[in-house]
Amino acid sequence: MKDTTSIDPTTLTTAQVHKILLTAVAPRPIAFASTIGANGNVNLSPFSFFNVFSANPPILIFSPARRVRDNTTKHTLENVKEVNEVVINIVNYPIVEQMSLASTEYEKGENEFVKAGFTEVPSLKIKPPRVAESPVSFECVVDDIIELGDEGGAGNLIISKVVQIHINNQYLDANGDLDTKKLDLVARLGGSWYSRVTEDSLFEIPKPIVTKGIGVDQLPKHIFETEVLSNNNIGRLGNVEKIPSKEEIDAFKSNSELNTILQMKNAKMRLLELHKLAKKHLENDAINLASKVIFSIV
Repeated sequence: MKDTTSIDPTTLTTAQVHKILLTAVAPRPIAFASTIGANGNVNLSPFSFFNVFSANPPILIFSPARRVRDNTTKHTLENVKEVNEVVINIVNYPIVEQMSLASTEYEKGENEFVKAGFTEVPSLKIKPPRVAESPVSFECVVDDIIELGDEGGAGNLIISKVVQIHINNQYLDANGDLDTKKLDLVARLGGSWYSRVTEDSLFEIPKPIVTKGIGVDQLPKHIFETEVLSNNNIGRLGNVEKIPSKEEIDAFKSNSELNTILQMKNAKMRLLELHKLAKKHLENDAINLASKVIFSIV
C-alpha cells in the first residue's frame, strides 16, 4: 500500500524487532509476579507479555523472555521451575513507580519487596507471598512452561491456573463488582512509556452480542462519498440492529433539520450536510436517529 513500510523481520536484529513489537502491540497489562525459589528466596518482577486466556479453568499466561542483550534468563523463570507457583499482582497508578523500581535487575537473592518498599502478605494456598498494595492478586499454580526458543528474545510462556483471588475492597462498586473507574490501572507501552486508565480516557461501545448489527455492507454506499464520516462512525452505523422502515424514515423526514437538507438542490452539498447531521447524532449516541438520516436517501 502507498505510504506503508513493509519489513521482513528476518532482515532486522532481534533488538529492532523487539522495539517494534513493544511499541506497536500496546497498551499491555502488567503481571507483577511474585515467586519463590527452592532456597526460600523471594523475587518480585513485572512482565508486560501477559494476559488472561481462560475463565474455566481460570488461566493467566505471562512470559519472562530471555534477555535480548546476553540471552540470560530471568530469576522469575528460574524460580517457577523450582517452585511451580506464582502470585500475579495487578498494577495500578498508586504503585506504578514502585513497580518500575522492582524491575531493576538486582542480584539473585535480593528481595524486590524490600528494595521497592512493598509489603509481603502470606498467600493462602501457595508459597510465594502477594503484594499487599496491589488492588487484585491471583494466587496461581503453574500448569506448564512452554519455551519458545533458546536465543535472546525468546519467550517462555508460564501457564498459570488461578487458585485464589484477593481483591482490595476499596476497588469494588456498590454491587460488589470490581469498578473500572476506581481501579486506576496502568499499562505498558514502548520505551519508557506507560498509559493510565482514567475516567476521562474511558469510553463505551455497544457490543453486538445479543443482537447482530446489520453490517457496513448493508449501509447505503453514499456514506463513502464524503470524508465526513470516520471509520468509527461507519462502524457504529453498521452496529444498528435493523434498517429503519420506510414508515419510520418518512415520519422522521418531518424533522425540520433533515427536511431542510433534503430540499437542497445541489446533490453534493445535500449529501455533505446529510452526513454532517448523521455525525452529530452519532456524537450524541443517537445511533437510531443517525441511521434514519443515512437511509433517508439511498
